[in-house]
Amino acid sequence: MPIYEFYCPDNNKLYSFLARSLAYRDKLPVCPDGEGLRMEKRVSAFAVIGKAKEETGDDPFAGVDDAKMESFMADMEREMGSVNEENPDPRQLGHFMRKMTEMMGDKTPPELREMVRRLEAGEDPEKLEEQFGGMDEGDAGDALFSQMLTRAKAARKQPMRDPKLYEMRDFVKV
Repeated sequence: MPIYEFYCPDNNKLYSFLARSLAYRDKLPVCPDGEGLRMEKRVSAFAVIGKAKEETGDDPFAGVDDAKMESFMADMEREMGSVNEENPDPRQLGHFMRKMTEMMGDKTPPELREMVRRLEAGEDPEKLEEQFGGMDEGDAGDALFSQMLTRAKAARKQPMRDPKLYEMRDFVKV
């Protein structure tokens, strides 16, 4: 009895369906979260037992689990949605950056910690940028900030996995 995986691009979720017959192999089930949502068949990933050693290099987020990163991304989306891009509040930016540095832990460079502290105190972001360098100039703190955003974006794009195993026959229209 195979288990088929289907992806719903409308809600960015993966679902697993148990097919008690091979007659379901070419069927497309209705999404468990709503009949109007699209579903696409996916090739299941193989299970791996044990944990391979990865080269973490300079990755400030090595060891941060996916659930924690996903929670962080949800917070980031909420907070960044209220930032005025034309005239950002330095305290708000500092608060946001504080959360990022807390995720990095000991890997946060002193320059970035100082920048966060001064933003939280209300200092002008443009003056701090002049002093510490721009986000695109490759300074140590900026490189970590850029890595963090890249990793956070990648984590956000990965679909959520619905933990339930659904009966295929209950979701296929005859």
